[in-house]
Amino acid sequence: MNWKRLTILLLLTCTVAVLGAQTRRVQNKPYIDLRRFHYGFTVGVHDQSLKLLNNGYIDPATGRQWMAENDNHGLGFNVGVLGEWKLTDYLAVRAIPSLYFGTKHITFLDRTSGTTETQNMKSTYIGVPVHLKVSAPRFNNYRPYVVAGVAPMYDLMKKKQERLLTKPLNLFVEVGLGCDLYLPFFKLIPELKFCFGLSNILQKNRNDLTDRNLLIFTESVDKATANMVVLSFYFE
Repeated sequence: MNWKRLTILLLLTCTVAVLGAQTRRVQNKPYIDLRRFHYGFTVGVHDQSLKLLNNGYIDPATGRQWMAENDNHGLGFNVGVLGEWKLTDYLAVRAIPSLYFGTKHITFLDRTSGTTETQNMKSTYIGVPVHLKVSAPRFNNYRPYVVAGVAPMYDLMKKKQERLLTKPLNLFVEVGLGCDLYLPFFKLIPELKFCFGLSNILQKNRNDLTDRNLLIFTESVDKATANMVVLSFYFE
């Protein structure tokens, strides 16, 4: 999926929705934003990626040099619950305990022989993103907003005896944008969010390996940072 096109599409949708409603109309759920606390749930899809920094390591025993790349992205699934605390008419703090189910496909290329090896790295993140939400004034049944915050996450799928192993704990910085859509019976909120991992999650100490021939793949990589693009739909 082309996330740049998806971002542009979401921006255009929000813009057209607001510009197309320049005349005042009857507001759905006119008092829903007066509540101090808001609750809801979220479902969505996301793309997990892993940025790998290769170091050009050459195995002194065999002379082989491996390069690793996260070359294929697949859509994952995420679910969560939403709690929002209204600070002012335009500012709010949100907490979104969530689960993210996804996978990352890693290809290793031997530059000396041209042979390849692959690894499917499955992840199930449990996290609690905390955001500051800044909203525009409501017009009719639309209200765009931007969010920024942090998300500590823990990967429950720590599978040993693999070519690369990542640390389970990570911290993400998140930024995003969305639009509150006030429907007759509930509020629907599409949101696009970008998540950037702050720490190096590559596990360099591989005491779990029984096949020491696999250690060359870890030795060939200096750093691994996780990133995600998340498209969510909130229901309040």
